[in-house]
Amino acid sequence: MPSVALKLYSVFFKFVFKHRLQNLIQSPIDESSTPYGVTTRPEESVSASNPSFTDGVATKDIHIDPFTALSIRIFLPDSSLSPPEQPDSKTKPRSSRKDEPNPHNHRRSSYGPPNIGDPKNDSRRSSLEGLNLRSDNNAYRGYSPSSQSCRKLPIMLQFHGGGWVSGSSDSVANDYFCRRIAKLCDVMVVAVGYRLAPENKYPAAFEDGLKVLNWLAKQANLAECSKSLGNGARGAGSEFTNAEFQRHFVDAFGASMVEPWLAAHGDPSRCVLLGVSCGANIADYVARKAVEAGKLLDPIKVVAQVLMYPFFIGNVPTHSEIKLANSYFYDKATCLLAWKLFLPKEEFSLDHPAANPLIPDRGPPLKLMPPTLTVVAEHDWMRDRAIAYSEALRKVNVDAPVLEYKDAVHEFATLDMLLKTPQAEACAEDIAIWAKKYISLRGHEFSY
Repeated sequence: MPSVALKLYSVFFKFVFKHRLQNLIQSPIDESSTPYGVTTRPEESVSASNPSFTDGVATKDIHIDPFTALSIRIFLPDSSLSPPEQPDSKTKPRSSRKDEPNPHNHRRSSYGPPNIGDPKNDSRRSSLEGLNLRSDNNAYRGYSPSSQSCRKLPIMLQFHGGGWVSGSSDSVANDYFCRRIAKLCDVMVVAVGYRLAPENKYPAAFEDGLKVLNWLAKQANLAECSKSLGNGARGAGSEFTNAEFQRHFVDAFGASMVEPWLAAHGDPSRCVLLGVSCGANIADYVARKAVEAGKLLDPIKVVAQVLMYPFFIGNVPTHSEIKLANSYFYDKATCLLAWKLFLPKEEFSLDHPAANPLIPDRGPPLKLMPPTLTVVAEHDWMRDRAIAYSEALRKVNVDAPVLEYKDAVHEFATLDMLLKTPQAEACAEDIAIWAKKYISLRGHEFSY
């Protein structure tokens, strides 16, 4: 059972969250007067970005849409400074601790294909010597990729939780979680700061998620064009650097349109979506739209998605929705208030496509969906519907395992109070093990 301290904190959390929701309901907002939207609340504790590798991960914030508040935070691990990996089809995949018993078997149950052993600690330490940490005029003190060959990392698009009305990509808790995922999965994490309700109701948050995926595709194409121009100029005898050619792609204000970290280190052909709570609903929507878009998103390829305790609900209650309705942190009554703030009044329904993944004719066919890992908690009333969605995917031969963690609550791996617990760390490790099956270069699938 959860500890006494957790139970007490849950009571306090539910009181504050419900009070916040009621205040938002009682203070009607004219949506037409706030088209720009908000991506964070004044009461949210935020972590400043740090574009140098002081703790193993560099971060930067980018506002990508001039007409809305949509922004992202990029998390770049220092493993990107290592020499580029070469795919080797002759190398035999190796699994660390293959023959050792799993010391965390008690922490969760799994549905679907069995997992592979635990990741061992990464002993690699990239040297920071010689990094360009400032511009020519000494104004910029962060990491700037050099013109040398850079190591490409998979891109993980992350959507935070918060019940549609709170949370942010730069909150202290989300920043800590994304740094952990970036290190363990060896990926570049792009955390999406989508617009919150009720200032911007459905489908604003969903459209923001898709807009970021399209922006990543645009960035990949601009980087490729920039690279081609640079190669062409060097062939003609010029001595311009890639950075100088990137300046040719500018917006109406004269600012460079090519994001240097993504251009140097992002691999758009290995893109993973990760959603937390209501962010999992956004991730699933973006995955569906990516399937429908097909080659229109090239070179972006969504190879997998991770749904962490998704915020699913429906008109017909499941067993867990009845038995665990008053569960820890996010009880069902409070979550219904969040859904009322998120969905437009004329569209409100618990079987709305944004809420229930199992309604008929939702499209596209489930068999076309990418591999999907679902994380659920034992004491979460939303767990049964998430498991049912995973079962539906497995019935059409999609790799869709479920990891169910014992004695866990909703947001057990991402909530500020629980981030440093062994169970939260174990969950991040399990996500890394599964994700590396789809994002590692051939021959390196099980190298940790």
